[in-house]
Amino acid sequence: MLPHFGETRTAFERDHAFVAPDGQVPTPLPAWRDAAPVVLISPQMGARFSHYLVAADGGAIGGSPLPGIERFVFVLEGEADLEAEGDRQTLDHYSYAFVPADLPHRVHLADGCRLTVFERRFVPLAGAEAPGLVVGNEAALRGDPFLGDEALTVRKLLPDTEAFDMAVNTMTFEPGTPLPFVETHVMEHGLLMLEGGGIYRLNERWYPIGEGDVVWMGPYCPQWFGALGKEPAKYLLYKENRRDPIAHFGGS
Repeated sequence: MLPHFGETRTAFERDHAFVAPDGQVPTPLPAWRDAAPVVLISPQMGARFSHYLVAADGGAIGGSPLPGIERFVFVLEGEADLEAEGDRQTLDHYSYAFVPADLPHRVHLADGCRLTVFERRFVPLAGAEAPGLVVGNEAALRGDPFLGDEALTVRKLLPDTEAFDMAVNTMTFEPGTPLPFVETHVMEHGLLMLEGGGIYRLNERWYPIGEGDVVWMGPYCPQWFGALGKEPAKYLLYKENRRDPIAHFGGS
């Protein structure tokens, strides 16, 4: 790529976006002090959630998000400490934390830490308990075959219960493994490529994708991925979960 000639791999369409590292721009966010957040996906592009990266040179502190907003933090490099509910826990490589809406907390980033964050407005469900704080590590979870395919495994990072209105998973593809069909569904996705790479189809466009690339898939955007190369491909995937679609627009 020749950025001085105006070239970029990034693309934005009505129903999807592909965000490559070559054009990412830090954007100060009020909740993060001494950090360099990069907003990758946001309501400004049509999404119902936000997704951003945070990097710390010399340490940084993240405070609570806006009222009613729940947060999912995933550590990409280094270490961060989560301070919540009177406790302080260390999050290292591929550790994560789900913080329910309106739970006061702080995220302390060590020097050199990089993490990624998903945030959305919590949609309560009548009769269901509110979700609680969840802390874990992706590497400690069992990978389950996706639709019976042993070459494609899914790790669910959050409980799949009515309490949670979001799901965050990792999907790991052995070299040469594709999704079994082109998916088209109401849930929107946010995706960060963690390892390896391949080809992503989004509507009628095809994108080579590798580590550090980000994808937003809007509702009903046709989507498909196939892993390429000699190493497994893994991505982190957000989606809406267990809520009526009308609930997002104030319906009952």
